[in-house]
Amino acid sequence: MSSMASLSRITFRHMYRLQKEFNTHLSIFQGITVWFTGLSGAGKSTICQLVKDKLSAVRFSVEILDGDEVRKHLCAELGFSQEDRFKNIERAAFIAKLLSRNHIIVLASFITPYKAMRDYLKHELDPFVEVYVKCSLKECIHRDVKGLYRRALDGEVVQFTGISDPYEEPEHPDLMIDTEFETSEKSALKVLAYLRQQGFIHFDEEMK
Repeated sequence: MSSMASLSRITFRHMYRLQKEFNTHLSIFQGITVWFTGLSGAGKSTICQLVKDKLSAVRFSVEILDGDEVRKHLCAELGFSQEDRFKNIERAAFIAKLLSRNHIIVLASFITPYKAMRDYLKHELDPFVEVYVKCSLKECIHRDVKGLYRRALDGEVVQFTGISDPYEEPEHPDLMIDTEFETSEKSALKVLAYLRQQGFIHFDEEMK
């Protein structure tokens, strides 16, 4: 047998072993959707990015579904009536389902103002974790990172959650983080701790 043939056989056995280990890892790791709900400006997107960075650092497959990006690219024709908001959430849920069933952790950042929306998500997505990113309306208006509250208060933006549309506060979220009184870093670590305690993620390294 030539040295080239021997090398090819060794390489094939090595690749087969790696693929087998990879498939075994996938079989024990189930994707999950972690859904962040809260007022505009509460800090949902910031915390999602922090959680993603920390999970990616220990080699988890993670994707962020951001409400603004989904509206821009997939739901541009939708308005902000209750019916259109539901359609927006339904489309986002469909994407989350596709990703999570392929062993991906989905971090979804949507205002999701109505209880009925969140009940729909709990029915459609499994496993599903609801994270309430709590922050008072007063503080969100003070932050006004996108300038939307000012426009809504001036009547330039209609059907704006917290001003002219309601936000139905979650009564029993899986996890609540209060971004008015804790840093984004601390909030992100709380999310990771919850996922670990519930057995959704496993890792040896300490999250920092």
